[in-house]
Amino acid sequence: MPKKKLYRSNLKRIKLLLLDVDGVMTDGGVYYSGTGDEQKKFNVQDGYGIVKAQREGIKVGIITGRVSAIVKRRATELGIDEVHEGVEEKSVIYHEIKSRLGFSDSEIAYIGDDEPDLPVLQQVGFSAAPADALEVVRRTVAYVCKRSGGKGAVREVIEKILAVR
Repeated sequence: MPKKKLYRSNLKRIKLLLLDVDGVMTDGGVYYSGTGDEQKKFNVQDGYGIVKAQREGIKVGIITGRVSAIVKRRATELGIDEVHEGVEEKSVIYHEIKSRLGFSDSEIAYIGDDEPDLPVLQQVGFSAAPADALEVVRRTVAYVCKRSGGKGAVREVIEKILAVR
């Protein structure tokens, strides 16, 4: 089957979109103010895409290795209640989410950019990476975005999912 048809059919089944944060929802930079406060830059187009996906019945969740009050705040702003921070083994929490929410691998999409994301990217029904993801990740996923992390990659994937519904 041609690759385009393959991922169109995979996209039609998506009911849950899981996201890494640093390098996916952000540009991967960690900024500190003069007083040591951590700062992250999120893309508003990605944010609107997340809200739009939720309105269309797609659940959105976050799995990230770091812990940050900023991530909690952004998740709250976007209505994301499935937030998992400080996760070392992303596949463990992935299986817990999948089981608890009753989804199959084929109904889940994941966007990741680095080695800790690989175990989940290899299990989901649709895997994607920002344009600036690590090369090993780009070689693994079904779709490599035209946009970079924190610069519209999340919105790009969401628009692909919504286009086939």
